[in-house]
Amino acid sequence: MKGLTSESVDLLHTNTVENQMKNYTWTTFFLLLVFTGVASAERLAVAVSVANIRSGPGQNHELLWEVEKYHPIDVFQKSGQWYHFRDFEGDKGWIHKSLVGKIPSVITQKENCRIRSGPGQSFAILFTVEKGVPFKVIQRKNSWIQIQHADGDKGWVYQSLVW
Repeated sequence: MKGLTSESVDLLHTNTVENQMKNYTWTTFFLLLVFTGVASAERLAVAVSVANIRSGPGQNHELLWEVEKYHPIDVFQKSGQWYHFRDFEGDKGWIHKSLVGKIPSVITQKENCRIRSGPGQSFAILFTVEKGVPFKVIQRKNSWIQIQHADGDKGWVYQSLVW
C-alpha cells in the first residue's frame, strides 16, 4: 500500500466495516420480513354448521370439499371477501370470510383419540374419535385441552393428539 498513510488505511478499514454492517443490517431486515410473513398465518375456525371449501376466491370456483363447525384453518392470503388457507393436513382451499371467526379450536390428527372426563390419563374415557374431528377449545390445563364438539359433547384431550 504504497503512498497510503496510517490514517488513510484506518479510514479505508472503517468504511469497509461500516459497509459490511449496512449489508448485514439489510440482510437481517429482509430475512425478518420474509419469515414474519411466513409465520403470520392467522388461525381461524369455521363458525357455521357446514362450510364449502372452493378451489378459488368465489362461488364460481369448483367445490373441493366441506368442513364442519370449529374446523381450524391457517389463513395465509386474503382476496376481497375470501380467505386462502391451509388445514391440519396441509390441504389448501378458499373459504368466504363470513363463514369463519376467531374461535379457539383444535382438530384431532390421530386415529382413536381418547376423550376423557378430566385432564389426565387417570380420568375415565368418555368416547373416542377418529382423525379429523374438530372441537372448540374451552380451556387448557398443562398439556390437556378441554374441548366441546358442535353437537355438545365435551371432554379433555391430550394436546399432542390435536392440531
